[in-house]
Amino acid sequence: MLLFLVKYPPIVSTMVCDAGGLSAPSSAPPWAGPVLAAEILYKHDLEVEAVIPALIASIIGYSVFGAWSGWNPIFVTHGSLAFTSPPQLLYYVVLGLLCGLIGLLYARGFYGITHRFHRLRLPKWVKPGIGGLLVGLIGLVLPQALGMGYGWVQVSMGPGLLSLPLWVILALPFAKILTTGLSIGSGASGGIFGPGMVIGAMVGASVWRLCYHVLPGVPDTPGPFVIVGMMALFGGIAHAPLAVMLMVAEMTGNLSMLAPAMIAVGISSIVVGDATIYTSQVPSRADSPAHRLQLSFPLLSTLAVRQAMTPSPLQLSPQHTVGGACVLDARGNLLGVLTLADSGRVPLGERGSRRVEGAMNRDVLAIQPDDTLDVALEQLTSHRIGWMPVVEVETATGGRHLIGRISTQEIVRAYREALAKGSRRMRGLVESTVMLEAEIEPGMRLAGRPLREAQLPTESLVVSIRRQNELLFPRGSTVIEPDDLVTFLVSPSGEERLRAYLAERVERTEPILLH
Repeated sequence: MLLFLVKYPPIVSTMVCDAGGLSAPSSAPPWAGPVLAAEILYKHDLEVEAVIPALIASIIGYSVFGAWSGWNPIFVTHGSLAFTSPPQLLYYVVLGLLCGLIGLLYARGFYGITHRFHRLRLPKWVKPGIGGLLVGLIGLVLPQALGMGYGWVQVSMGPGLLSLPLWVILALPFAKILTTGLSIGSGASGGIFGPGMVIGAMVGASVWRLCYHVLPGVPDTPGPFVIVGMMALFGGIAHAPLAVMLMVAEMTGNLSMLAPAMIAVGISSIVVGDATIYTSQVPSRADSPAHRLQLSFPLLSTLAVRQAMTPSPLQLSPQHTVGGACVLDARGNLLGVLTLADSGRVPLGERGSRRVEGAMNRDVLAIQPDDTLDVALEQLTSHRIGWMPVVEVETATGGRHLIGRISTQEIVRAYREALAKGSRRMRGLVESTVMLEAEIEPGMRLAGRPLREAQLPTESLVVSIRRQNELLFPRGSTVIEPDDLVTFLVSPSGEERLRAYLAERVERTEPILLH
């Protein structure tokens, strides 16, 4: 597990813990937690990197909880709930529409009450007291609105629903929205997932109670409507339809209602639109702080640090800004960095005698030449530094041999140069290789020559040629024509030689061969 926490960013580690905890109470294999970890962060996207570590955490949490508390599901369903009547889908369409509308009311009502409490100019310890008093008054009229509410969900799944007054069933979803907003919005502790499940369940129970013995084809038991109501309401307003469908199926130990649930959850999601119960939920990975840099500049993920770095030893020009210098041992290995801030912390009277090793910073952030520029830029911006050393790590000794430095200015320069070029770098299909895509222009050494006469640099291979709408597989006799899009496979060490080869222009004395 520690390997995943090291490999993935902290935000994924947090989701891993949540996935394990959420999956623990279910009795079926805990698939919902990993899916929730991937879905819940975004309105219209998935955090794919979270699935594998979340799956491991989910299994562990499920096993520990089951060993301690047993393996029974939270809710027990009555009888067979298999979906066998396609005309019933019309009822689930109506249920999905109602769940979407009440889901919107849940989100707006909850945050509306929360904002009103925030505007009250009262001590913070007074506000939960006011919220608790109002919740208690509601409980005197409607006791079913108090507490978690899972017990009433269980009652509503079976014949016990008929024993409840109709006004209680109809009022309970709205009362639950009110009590949740008053308790949590006033500053008390609690969550919005459990109440969301109860609200959705009671919406489904209300639809069944109003339709039973009135409309044809209504199921004999309210269980299907209650289960689908839970899925549709919270799955829509939380923008986690897949996870909530799986989670409710696990909580009830019943997978047979997934087919009508897809209809209801889909309609609920359409009704909800971009509204969400989670205010921190962003539209997509491109809007997330964890991915914004990479997805805003996708070209940076195809460029290597060695393409932008300043080689070592440094040669300063009048345009350079001096932010610090690297400190090396006799073998050229990085020991630390001495910046102007480090020098400024040395008292004036000691600057003539203080050695560099006593003033330098030994905790140095460094990067390797084959790392991509999006990683480098993220490191620089997250640590709020302007530059960092580029090192090659020696496997035998573990030493970090300095080969250059990289700064934000150099990254921007490399990005602009790459945009202006006709070549595009991609990760290779084989480990330790790079794929380079280039459009052939007149005057290039390749243009108009058979591949056998092209004199490509060593460790370079042409793997495909796209000519208009035709894909060609290269042979020695294949002639490269201007406007061809050629894909090369090259080793990282030979990439610069290939780029230099493609940048060369020659004057032709013989005619260009065209086929």
